[in-house]
Amino acid sequence: MDDEIILPGRLSEACGVCGGFADDQPLAFLTCFSLYALQHRGQESAGIVAGPGEGRKMWLKKGMGLVSDVFPDSADLKGIVCRLAVGHVRYSYGEGGRSPENSQPLKLRYRHGELAVAHNGHLLNSAELREELERQGAIFQTDTDSELLAHMVARQGSSNLEEALADVVPRLKGAFAFIVTDGHKVIGLRDGYGFRPLSLASIDGDGYFMASETCAFDTIGARFIRDLEPGEMVVLDEEGMHSRRVLDNSCPKLCVFEYIYFARPDSNLQGRNVHLVRRELGRQLAREHPVKADIVSGVPDSSIAAASGFAEEAGLPYEMGLVKNRYIGRTFIKPTQKMREEGVDIKLNPVRKIVEGKRVVLVDDSIVRGTTSVKLIKIMRRAGASEVHLRISSPPVKGSCFYGIDIPDARDLIAYNRPVEEIPSVTGADSVGYLSMERTVEAVGLPAVELCRACFTGDYPLIND
Repeated sequence: MDDEIILPGRLSEACGVCGGFADDQPLAFLTCFSLYALQHRGQESAGIVAGPGEGRKMWLKKGMGLVSDVFPDSADLKGIVCRLAVGHVRYSYGEGGRSPENSQPLKLRYRHGELAVAHNGHLLNSAELREELERQGAIFQTDTDSELLAHMVARQGSSNLEEALADVVPRLKGAFAFIVTDGHKVIGLRDGYGFRPLSLASIDGDGYFMASETCAFDTIGARFIRDLEPGEMVVLDEEGMHSRRVLDNSCPKLCVFEYIYFARPDSNLQGRNVHLVRRELGRQLAREHPVKADIVSGVPDSSIAAASGFAEEAGLPYEMGLVKNRYIGRTFIKPTQKMREEGVDIKLNPVRKIVEGKRVVLVDDSIVRGTTSVKLIKIMRRAGASEVHLRISSPPVKGSCFYGIDIPDARDLIAYNRPVEEIPSVTGADSVGYLSMERTVEAVGLPAVELCRACFTGDYPLIND
């Protein structure tokens, strides 16, 4: 994706969560390696909570930076005696969200012991719930809506975490994948629409593990079992695994951007491999917006699969027209527009000998503000491309997101109230072609009603219902 996406006026996460329960397993160590696999979902902070430790208290380590920054010697985690662990990687928007106290998992003490929370998503009624809790005397330690769940659990009469969560979760409105632990059990929760992904796997022996993406299971040798259902609570403890529905069975609405950009190519979501979906997006794009050209190139890394699919369908050679500096993080998570704009030239460099004198099809997964697209077109022209045709493997982004993906105010979007025909003159491309919504859905292979497409269509579940 070409820009960092920022939700107007709210602190919101699009993060990665994982956690499990098992005997005779170095769970803190396995959780660390799972976070490496989920690093693409957040590069601002990382953390792990594990237990039960000395004095039956949970061990916590978290901090700012990559997983390798927070856990420079992951082998040390093998010495932590525990049978449960929960991990989190995070990114936020703006400078206000980058405070260390906002890193997760959050660990708090309450009358029944300790509670740790890891969250991916955004709660629509967070302001209302926060005000209510503050009137009751709650003192918040962070700016995140994730802390709301802990305060609500603490106010329940039951010492049974499972029952307390079953009571409070129906009050949460929005998108969430929570992994919660009290040092005795690990509980996974998914909202009633399933906006954010969460899957379950087994590990050697009688253990189980949950993660935002299946690529985390591959990293630690876990065996995928299934995706959690929307509205489902899965409990992992010494008795094994059991589940219950805590929210009404709503129509699934998995975020389509998980397929287009967010998820790692080797992950599977709802039985669909992300790489294969992206390649099919490219094929559909070539059918819908053919163009006379010499080569096809993709914007590394999330657009490579779509570009290869476009080239295969169009019968054109795929070439590496842009090289990515692997030591520069995603421009998507840069917290300011200035940093995003400065990051593109550092991050991507054209291969002049490949693009010089060529008519180039440049495939990207989306255009948000358009600032990066403008820079990419200039980069290709400076390298000598005779023509640059921009092809986008998703529909025009026309609205904000309120479910955990931070998209700018609609007025800042390049496609907001602007005909597609005007996009080439804005970006400097010779032509621009967006994949239609119908063909996007066809490429994903799920019914349209089972995908959240609100940022494309303006049809917002929970808000327009």
